[in-house]
Amino acid sequence: MTDGQSAASPAETPDDAGSPVWVKSERQLRREAELRGRARRSMSVATASTLVVVVTLVVVISRSPGWPRVQELFFNPEEFAHALPDVLRGFLLNIKIFLVAEAFILVVGLLVALVRGLRAPVFFPLRALAVLYTDVFRGIPTILLIYLVGFGIPALQLQGTPSDPVTLGIIALVLSYGAYVAEVFRAGIESVHPSQRAAARSLALSHGQTMRYVVLPQAVRRVVPPLLNDFISLQKDSALVSVLGPLEALRQAQIHVASDFNYTPYLVAALLFIGLTVPMARLTDHLAARVARRQAGGGAA
Repeated sequence: MTDGQSAASPAETPDDAGSPVWVKSERQLRREAELRGRARRSMSVATASTLVVVVTLVVVISRSPGWPRVQELFFNPEEFAHALPDVLRGFLLNIKIFLVAEAFILVVGLLVALVRGLRAPVFFPLRALAVLYTDVFRGIPTILLIYLVGFGIPALQLQGTPSDPVTLGIIALVLSYGAYVAEVFRAGIESVHPSQRAAARSLALSHGQTMRYVVLPQAVRRVVPPLLNDFISLQKDSALVSVLGPLEALRQAQIHVASDFNYTPYLVAALLFIGLTVPMARLTDHLAARVARRQAGGGAA
């Protein structure tokens, strides 16, 4: 075999079964060895530079004049162990708020996106309401909306309205994030090429059937990464419900801070939120990379 032979060309002689044996050329083997060596060098440089940065930060921070005071107020092991059970119990309420709100947000967002896609003149009032909803609730800061819902609805004293602060906080989160998710769904729906709809209509599918069987499956698959980004924000914003009084993680940490005049409980709450957020962020990155590979491969999964 010559040096210029193709990387995937058959050998001169067949194997025992009579089929040609596919082998790599010497040039391809050298190229792969060079790429492996380059990858090892890159990994070594990245590891060394990371260690240098980390060690430098540790030395600078630990030798700063105020470090002993910061260590006492924010990194106190005794306060950490004392606050952990209560903050963890409150964090379970944060997870409950997040999961319940998440289910309703998906439904509200999808319905609003579908309503905004209705083109018949008779549906103009619904489209106008959907546009008004997204514009208003995306414009109001989430914490302000929690105040308005949490204290405004009980003040109305209407029969049948909820008064539980957790329920009111979930309603506020659904109203706020439902508007954002609706726009994400709408972007996904509009990203589906019009030829897909035309093909579906040529098969005598109605508008509803076209959306259900052709458009929505493609749109939902495309918007999974941005949806997960919104849900990461929702998981963190569940702490804003603390302004209404529920004993979730942030409120529990505030109670301990007010009692012991030490800020370590805030560190406990922060670490719990990070422990839930980081895996979701990595999952988002994985799904985004998979979508990019699928698009680069011409739609292959």
